Amino acid sequence: MTSASPGGRPPGTPRDRGEAIPPDPPGTLAACLRLVARGDADAFDAVYDQVAASVFGIVRRVVRDPAQSEEVTQDVLLEVWRDAAKFDPGRGSATAWVMTLAHRRAVDRVRSVQKESERERRTAAADVPFDEVAEAVESRLERERVRRCLGSLTELQRESVTLAYYGGHTYGQVASLLGVPGGTIKTRMRDALIRLRDCLGVES
Repeated sequence: MTSASPGGRPPGTPRDRGEAIPPDPPGTLAACLRLVARGDADAFDAVYDQVAASVFGIVRRVVRDPAQSEEVTQDVLLEVWRDAAKFDPGRGSATAWVMTLAHRRAVDRVRSVQKESERERRTAAADVPFDEVAEAVESRLERERVRRCLGSLTELQRESVTLAYYGGHTYGQVASLLGVPGGTIKTRMRDALIRLRDCLGVES
């Protein structure tokens, strides 16, 4: 049979709203938190001594990495110093409040590290050296310019240039392939090269 507390309520039964909460014995974590909420640095030292090791332990179990665990522990203790006034003894013990802060901070750190790692993986997968990109773009733009300028030539000029410079044929071979006199091919080639030079912006 469960024994009742001096106030008639079984141990562990939540207090009714509005019911007065008796003051915490001096030196307890809850009492120290009340003082920390008022800016008492000595009380915070006492809080630190009581919870630092436990906070580090719970953080280390979640974060794993020792250095990051130390950072998170410091963040938790800073949060305790800053938000001690948010501790509500009516909703749970002081220890539970601090450990909840620790666990939440630890989980946040793990998620943050995971997101950062994912961003780095995506960046690495898409990381193409700038020089290669610049060369590829420049080469493509140059090809587009040449294609556009070739399109401005007459059909005979375009065929002559294509056969001579892209097909590797001599003037005589080009004339033979196109069935045009050699002199005509030379004239058309000369005119075509002048037009290409002007179109491409090449200085003479």
